[in-house]
Amino acid sequence: MPMIRTSSVILLLAAVLFLAGCSAMTAQNPPTALRPVNAVPAEGGKRLLLGGHDVVAYFTQGRHALGSPQFESTYEGVTLRFASAEHKALFDAEPRRYLPQFGGYCSNGIVYGIPWGGDADSWAIIDGQLYIFGGRASKDAFMLDPAGNLKLAEKYWQEEVAGRNSFLQRAYRLVIRVPHYQSGEELARRVAEATARAPAQ
Repeated sequence: MPMIRTSSVILLLAAVLFLAGCSAMTAQNPPTALRPVNAVPAEGGKRLLLGGHDVVAYFTQGRHALGSPQFESTYEGVTLRFASAEHKALFDAEPRRYLPQFGGYCSNGIVYGIPWGGDADSWAIIDGQLYIFGGRASKDAFMLDPAGNLKLAEKYWQEEVAGRNSFLQRAYRLVIRVPHYQSGEELARRVAEATARAPAQ
């Protein structure tokens, strides 16, 4: 069994290194303090955070909104788009206030050391910070224990993910899972059980 696991890791890492020149890997791994980041490749070699969604709109409008190429800022090698000049000005004045935590990756994935996913329309603001999730199921699982999950996510972000290649980290933690790993099915079951126990409103 250990030999199979080691071989799997080697094959995964080899595949990742083979793809190292691909645009997705380049977009997610800028040579700056924001590495890694949930960005997609855009025209002119840009790294577009959250597919161009406006990070300020979450705070000012309480919703996700697509930004416009007309209102762009570049921060630490990553391009952000905004729905208005006002939002761009707010970001430019205090970029760290509006940036999503964990590089904009699914916060529930970071609980397991996996920088993956992150949908602009699945999000929460907790204690004044923006957290992105990989969909409703990921958000529901995370919210079963937000304080505990934030603590785990902070630990893995600081100890393993921040400053590292997103693809290598993802491959590693998909094979060598954290001790508290739970599958999507297990998390869905826990969410269903919690929902069933919740008082009717």
